[in-house]
Amino acid sequence: MAKPDQNQVLRQLPIVAGILSGTLLMFNRLATPVLTPAQSRSDVLGVIMSALLILTGLLWQRIQPKPADAVELIGTEGFELADHLAESIKTELAWASHLLLTNTVTKSIVVWYDGKVLLRRGILAPQAEVQPGAIVERVLKTQKPIYLVSLKLYPGKVEFNYLPENTQGVICQPIGTQGVMILAANAPRSYTQQDEAWIAGLADKIANSLICSP
Repeated sequence: MAKPDQNQVLRQLPIVAGILSGTLLMFNRLATPVLTPAQSRSDVLGVIMSALLILTGLLWQRIQPKPADAVELIGTEGFELADHLAESIKTELAWASHLLLTNTVTKSIVVWYDGKVLLRRGILAPQAEVQPGAIVERVLKTQKPIYLVSLKLYPGKVEFNYLPENTQGVICQPIGTQGVMILAANAPRSYTQQDEAWIAGLADKIANSLICSP
């Protein structure tokens, strides 16, 4: 269920105050039979202040946009590591996945490398096997990440059947030339550029460890 926006009232308050004050000024002007120079000057200042309040409210809407609606992902909480991995790799994957789950909007992680699923953690879908589709293949080929900001808008979302069915956003981050780290979020448009840079750094570290691992 989506969490209520606690700042919604504050963001709209200047707009409401500006419209209300402007309306009161207009009624006061219509109800005044004879205008004095002092009142005219006051009305002008009042109109300017009302306009500034409305403008401030509109700017707040842009600077502090309403957070994207989050959902509760469908699946079961879990943590799976491939048995054949060296203990050092298991430790590194556990550490990296923990950081991503606790410091970003990521709710589910799948690490696929050299044709095998090395890790699944977070909210897990019933489907455990990863069959790379067109999007993942493109990531592997170009060695560039792909961020699907709102998964429901992409026809290719069907290839992510190993993620919770109501996943809202997905990042596919290459791990060297042989693997990819797939991150699922519970809200669309929720990863920041700083998150993406951090994810890329972790993926490079994992790739280097996997290459050096016997």
